[in-house]
Amino acid sequence: MAHRITEACILCGLCARVCPHGAVSAGPDRYRIDPAACTDTGRCVEVCPQECIVAPDAFEPIHCPDE
Repeated sequence: MAHRITEACILCGLCARVCPHGAVSAGPDRYRIDPAACTDTGRCVEVCPQECIVAPDAFEPIHCPDE
């Protein structure tokens, strides 16, 4: 499962520069990680000045109101 970039992203682009698989690209409001290309090397996490890239096991569960 791929890392995820949160809304704290400042579009600095460091994560995209260090990704060895080209899994990171600019979106309209923050960078995005392509889960099909991400191999979880963690390089993006290491260089992020905002510490806004979270590992898959750090994702918060989403609860639907109907549950």
